[in-house]
Amino acid sequence: MHTHDHAPLHDADRRLLLGALALIAALMAGEIVAGILAGSLALLADAGHLISDVAALSFAVAAATMAARPAQGRWTYGFRRLEILSAQANGLALALVGIWIVYGAIRRLVSPSEVHGGIVLVVALTGIAVNLAATALLARASRESLNVRGAFVHVATDLAAFAGTAIAGGLILATGWNRFDPIAGLLVASLMFWGASGLLRESMQIFLEVAPENIEPDEVGRALLDEPDVVEVHDLHVWTLTSGFPIVSAHVLVGAGVDCHAIRERLEEKLAKSFGLDHSTLQVEHVHGPVQIGPSFRRRSALSLQRRGQSPPTR
Repeated sequence: MHTHDHAPLHDADRRLLLGALALIAALMAGEIVAGILAGSLALLADAGHLISDVAALSFAVAAATMAARPAQGRWTYGFRRLEILSAQANGLALALVGIWIVYGAIRRLVSPSEVHGGIVLVVALTGIAVNLAATALLARASRESLNVRGAFVHVATDLAAFAGTAIAGGLILATGWNRFDPIAGLLVASLMFWGASGLLRESMQIFLEVAPENIEPDEVGRALLDEPDVVEVHDLHVWTLTSGFPIVSAHVLVGAGVDCHAIRERLEEKLAKSFGLDHSTLQVEHVHGPVQIGPSFRRRSALSLQRRGQSPPTR
């Protein structure tokens, strides 16, 4: 059984998330007013994105707070997966706001409206400064947390969006061509879709209990089988509970008369050192009778044939 205290890490993440939330909320309020006064879709698009950022950061703070609570009662893993739910919500919010921006940008491209480039430029430069500060805060948080990464993607996307908006404001001032504003909005939307796809893909893989990308289950099975006296390994599962929390479980059969407890300790140590799998549940038993043919790793069978470059026998 492995026990690890993640509370200090969650507390540090929560403080940094709260700092970023305060900065973004203040910027959002100012940008909504400026966007209305300037008649700028790019600014209102950024403001809309900031509204989703405030909601996302608030959800991230709540998730980090709940994740720090200890396991109890029926919640045997605590609330750690709330962080993954928060990351998935952030991805969905990015995608939805991106769709709204694309719709508005297309309308502005067809029928452009008057945009005050000076106001756009000043507000965008202010947004760059605020988002640099917020991005710096979140960059110090745990990069292993998908929850924090989701918040970071929101803020980093805003930083790039403000840079594009500033360029659009400068171009409008220089040329008077108002379509630079919706073009900047489309660029903002493309960045949102890119960030959303990564968050949704990673969170869905965790919810579906797919093996982590850096761990190949077949390699784990072969590593277990390479241990002396291990005869067969089956019912092997590798998945991720939450960010930075990979888990492995397996049924291991060993030769008669072998010390099961000593082998289990050696296997757990190997899993931790070779694959970073600190959380393992291994059922180690002596083999009784012939080893059954099935989807497993075993000696003198499909695995040994694969080692010699042959194909396993078919039945």
